[in-house]
Amino acid sequence: MKKKMTSVPFSGTPEQEARLRKELKEIAKMDGCAMPALQKAQEIYGYLPMEVQKMVSEETGIPLEKIFGITTFYSQFALAPNGKFPIGVCLGTACYVKGSQQVFDKISQALGIGSGDCTADGKFSLAATRCIGCCGLAPVMTVGEDVYGKVNPDEVGKILAKY
Repeated sequence: MKKKMTSVPFSGTPEQEARLRKELKEIAKMDGCAMPALQKAQEIYGYLPMEVQKMVSEETGIPLEKIFGITTFYSQFALAPNGKFPIGVCLGTACYVKGSQQVFDKISQALGIGSGDCTADGKFSLAATRCIGCCGLAPVMTVGEDVYGKVNPDEVGKILAKY
């Protein structure tokens, strides 16, 4: 699944930048520092927009194209900010067979966003996920830390209205 770059304007603070650059000075001394550097950057900013990837490249000496390649390859890295209420819909085998694609499509339609996107108001983000370990409750969706099992598309509106 190809990741999308965010169209949300970057809103990092000078404090975040100073903290990241300070942390990266130590991390850059390690062999194989790319992953720890990107993990720290995501911890500080919540996601890895191009502006943050450039800082990581500058402080570690790793070429920007390599940093970009890592962030787009590994699913743990987000290129767009998560919404206040991140939604995940499991599309693993058990959930998919029980209709999770229809649940995902209903959420996508209701919010006007696709996988990896965030609503314009920053309230919701949507992700297609793989097994979250609740196969007996298939199909499963999460909203933040809340887990909803045996969801059918007709329940989506009621679930979203809680948030």
